[in-house]
Amino acid sequence: MADTAPTIASQPLSDVQRDWIRLERVPGIGLLTARRLLEQFGTPGAVLRAPAERLRELLRPAQAGALARALQPDAAFDAHCEAIDAWLATPNRHLLALDDPAYPAGLRQLADPPLLLYVVGRPALLAGPALAVVGSRNASAQGLRNAERFAEALSHAGLAVVSGLALGIDAAAHRGGLSGAGSTVAVVGTGADRIYPARNAALARQIAEQGCLLSEYPLGTTPRPENFPKRNRLISALARGVLVVEAAAGSGSLITARLALDLGREVYAIPGSIHSALSKGCHALLRDGATLVESADDILGQLGGAVAPAPDARFVDALLEAIGYDPATADVLAGRLGVGAAELHGQLLALELAGLLERLPGGIYQRVPG
Repeated sequence: MADTAPTIASQPLSDVQRDWIRLERVPGIGLLTARRLLEQFGTPGAVLRAPAERLRELLRPAQAGALARALQPDAAFDAHCEAIDAWLATPNRHLLALDDPAYPAGLRQLADPPLLLYVVGRPALLAGPALAVVGSRNASAQGLRNAERFAEALSHAGLAVVSGLALGIDAAAHRGGLSGAGSTVAVVGTGADRIYPARNAALARQIAEQGCLLSEYPLGTTPRPENFPKRNRLISALARGVLVVEAAAGSGSLITARLALDLGREVYAIPGSIHSALSKGCHALLRDGATLVESADDILGQLGGAVAPAPDARFVDALLEAIGYDPATADVLAGRLGVGAAELHGQLLALELAGLLERLPGGIYQRVPG
């Protein structure tokens, strides 16, 4: 009989995590109210256990009553927590509460930050420098090429490419981020266990393996029209700026750009033909003060050039020894080092920028003689 690896059980949700989930589920308590209560009481547990008379001073009667009932036995709540436990049992799945050190600092700048984030993949990408790349779902062939090429260059320079997993420009941006340094973040408008649109299922799986997939919505949430404009605020807040590649007048991408301006982020736009409807939104942004860009260098120059972290000195010798003097792919190197390919991408990029490695076509790396 073949040996089997031992199964490592995931840790069940803690009492604190369950309190965060309870607070998120209280009827009538939206994110703005929840944040106000947290500022008043400090923790979700303190909010849920606050004296009834104090809650009545701060909330409408229906809200206060709903909070007072939140700790009562609830079979639906228990089933919901069991579903989250089961989801978290798969490696590389994470539940980040608003007070978690790994929770993205940019999202805390929002007036209505999500109480919980469901993350698949590399949560470290949420803490590093990023740029959002957005645009039309019905993009032109040139727009798709621009999105992918810009995203690849930005990823190589150390920026995670953030987008919304929609068809068109979003999908092209994610592909570019993956073909660069494997650094892309998909902010979805469904639960993290649902993929929409279905045509991007393979892309979503690749993002989950190499990049990061993020949702503020509870597991099981199906596509709802109101969720997609709402998630745009997360795309803006996660990034240093927003690049709009193609957008018609009234496009949802313009909402993302306006939200970015409200947060003090930079907005960039690629100009297009005056005869194309897909240029109207970008031209409107340019008239309103967005930065015109013709290459990724225009963005990197404004942001201060390459922003990738320095190589980890403890890792450099091992990686250079693993690659030797023959070209090798990231997958081969990952196997030699006993690490995941996605984990390796950041250090490969850092060594490339330091002039120690050269990336050849096809994702092959070789040492630079010297």
